[in-house]
Amino acid sequence: MFTLPEYVKEILNTLHNAGFDAFVVGGAVRDMLMGKTPSDFDITTSCPPEKTVALFKKTIPTGIKHGTVTVVIDKRNVEVTTFRHDNNYTDHRKPESVNFVTNLEEDLKRRDFTVNAIAYSDETGIIDLFNGRTDIQNKIIRAVGEPNKRFCEDALRIVRAFRFAAKLNFSIESDTLNAALDNAHLLKEISRERIFAE
Repeated sequence: MFTLPEYVKEILNTLHNAGFDAFVVGGAVRDMLMGKTPSDFDITTSCPPEKTVALFKKTIPTGIKHGTVTVVIDKRNVEVTTFRHDNNYTDHRKPESVNFVTNLEEDLKRRDFTVNAIAYSDETGIIDLFNGRTDIQNKIIRAVGEPNKRFCEDALRIVRAFRFAAKLNFSIESDTLNAALDNAHLLKEISRERIFAE
C-alpha cells in the first residue's frame, strides 16, 4: 500500500532479520494515509534498545532509558523506540519510568491520538487498533483511550491536540475537547520553552 524509503526498509529489515517485530508508527503513517509524503519516520520495535545499538553501525542514544535510539543511515536520522508501557507521570509531562514490552498493542495504547496510533510494515500492512483511519477519514482528533488520563499524563498533549486540528484542518472530538479544556490549567506546570516548541 505504501512505498517506504529504502533507508527505512533497511532498518525494518535489519530488525526483522534479527527476530524482532518492527513497524513505522505515528505521524508518518498518518501522513501516508492522507496521501502526503512524510518528512521523517519513527519506528517502534520489540527489540531492546541495547540490541538496537548493536545491530546498526551508527546510532545516537537519544533517550535510551525510555527506549529510544536514533539510527543514522544515509545521513538520515530515524528514531527507533522499543515497545513500552509508561509508568506514573508525576510532572504531567514525562513518565517516571517505562517498562519495555513485547506487545505492539501495549505500546499503541500509550499514544496520544488515534490518528497517531497506527502502525505499518510491508509484512503486516496497516495495524489500526483504535480506528485511527476512520478518524482520519472523518477529520477528527480523538484521544486514545480515556482523554482525561491522556492529558493528565502529559499536559503538552493539550497544545498538540489544537496544533494537529489547525495543521490538518481536523475537528477535536467532543470528549477529547472537553478533557483538554478541563485540564488546561496543567499547562502552568509545563515550561514555556516546551509549549513554544510544540
